[in-house]
Amino acid sequence: MRKLQNTLYIITQGSYLHKERETLVVEQERKKVAQLPVHSIGHIFCFGNVLVSPFLMGFCGENNVNLAFFTENGRFLGRLQGRQSGNVLLRRAQYRLSEHNPVSIARHIIAAKIQSGKRVLQRRLRNHGGQEEVQAAVSALNFSLQQLKRAESLELIRGIEGDAAARYFGVFRHLLRENSGFAFDGRNRRPPRDGVNALLSFVYSILGKDI
Repeated sequence: MRKLQNTLYIITQGSYLHKERETLVVEQERKKVAQLPVHSIGHIFCFGNVLVSPFLMGFCGENNVNLAFFTENGRFLGRLQGRQSGNVLLRRAQYRLSEHNPVSIARHIIAAKIQSGKRVLQRRLRNHGGQEEVQAAVSALNFSLQQLKRAESLELIRGIEGDAAARYFGVFRHLLRENSGFAFDGRNRRPPRDGVNALLSFVYSILGKDI
């Protein structure tokens, strides 16, 4: 089982990160503001003008600590990649399959995405009672899953994915607590125009880095 380590987000501009024995030190304006055990950290995300010492970079590469860089606004720039291991024959088989039968792979990926969205909406119904609009969205996602089973082209799969996403985000506002201070009027990005969309875009950037 993979052990999930802590994630460190560095957003203060001008921060400097370096390794001191077995700890990670964060300095701002030449003052130490944090000192953390290096081996408890699995991810370091740096936003904007953040400096990282070569020794810390080397440690991250050697120990598979995710070190990624983003713009100050959260656009992914790049990441440090250490040594890689894996089954080359398995990778070659996966590449061959993706070239000769991409529809099957795409169908499974989009089915997993729609299933995940459906579970979120079902949890909302289970915890907060029935809501016709949310229930209708769940039914629509079930129909999308049935359509996927018969989809034989990437264009059709993309259309099903787009329709399912519209159904999901069409009721996304019901997932927010009334006193949360957040409002959602639809998905927007580049740049996101409200707090919810900013958070969604941020999480997508993090997930995209992992993928």
